[in-house]
Parts: sequence; C-alpha cells; structure tokens
Amino acid sequence: MVRAVAKSDLTGRARLREAALELFAEHGFEATSTRAVAASAGLSPALVTRHFGSKQGLREAVDEYVLERIAEQLKGLDPGKGVMASLGEVSAQVFGADPVLRGYLRHVLLEDSEASADLFGRLLSGARTELRRLAEVYGEQGPDEEWAPFQMLCLILGPLLLERVMQSNLAEPMFAPDVLARRSAANQRLLLRGYYGQLEAGDGG
Repeated sequence: MVRAVAKSDLTGRARLREAALELFAEHGFEATSTRAVAASAGLSPALVTRHFGSKQGLREAVDEYVLERIAEQLKGLDPGKGVMASLGEVSAQVFGADPVLRGYLRHVLLEDSEASADLFGRLLSGARTELRRLAEVYGEQGPDEEWAPFQMLCLILGPLLLERVMQSNLAEPMFAPDVLARRSAANQRLLLRGYYGQLEAGDGG
C-alpha cells in the first residue's frame, strides 16, 4: 500500500504531498488549489511554494511519488505465474485497499499530461515484454502484435477507469483481493485462448 505512514509522522513536504494526492484524486488537478492542499495538510500555503516552487511542482512531486511506488510493486512480478495472475496480486496490494490511489490514477490516465503518458508507456512496455514471453512459450505470435499489448492493458486498466459504473452492477467490492484474483484469472484465460488458439479449454488458468 502506498500511504503506510501516519500523517503525523510525515515531514511538512510529505504532508503536503499526501494532501495533494488525496485532493487530486477526488477533484482532479485543475479543480484543486494550493490553498486547499495546505489547509488539508494543516500548513501555511506559503510552504507549497517553499517546498515545490508552484502548483505544477507539487503535482510533479505527487506524480513521481506514485510512479515510484507502483514501480516498486511491479518489480515483484513473478513471470512464472503469468502476467494477469501477477498483476492481480500487485493490483490487490497497490489498489485494493487504497481508493485514493485508484482515484488519482483514474484522473491521471484520463488527462493529457506527461505523467499520464509516462505511466501508460511503462505499463505498455511491460505488456509487450509479457506477450513476447508468451509467444516464446506457446510458439506463435498473437493475431496482431501491435494491438495485443493495448488490449491487455484495456483488460487490466478498464476496471480502474470504470470502477464507479462497474461497481453498481456487482455484488462484491470489485477491488477486494478475492475478486481481483478471480478477475485476473478470467482475464488470463481470455488472453491465452484468444491469442493462442491451440490451448484446450481449461488450460489457461
């Protein structure tokens, strides 16, 4: 989980970053003022300028913080399990107990910014690597090498981006660990059977 340290134990800079993360997640960057961030952190607005230079500087610090924490979790992927199963575990750790982080990523990925392009680029690179590994394992390429990694990311990121409308149609919290595990297993079966048609039913788990 990203925010494991109590706010009372954080430095002023970290408290501002935490407050910004929460407010950006709820309202988005444009709708959040530095004064609101400072008030949420219980600090003077002048400290935003002192620590970050500007609102944009604060946003860049939050972006980098989130990307670094996600990258740390992605390092733990086990290629032997398959990408969907591994990403399911990482998703449970990073997103499952943290609606603030999910909200922040939803805003970032849906906006036109360097942070969103960087994050998506990293995820796309990982998807391409995994699909190359699958091609070696099963001895053939998918039907469309260019679009396959984008399709994979749509399966992974779609629930995060559409959480609010999807949840109303589900009986259980969609980011609960057991739900994530089932969704990841279903996605893996879909990908393997769709891209590697020689697999028999039941072999894609």
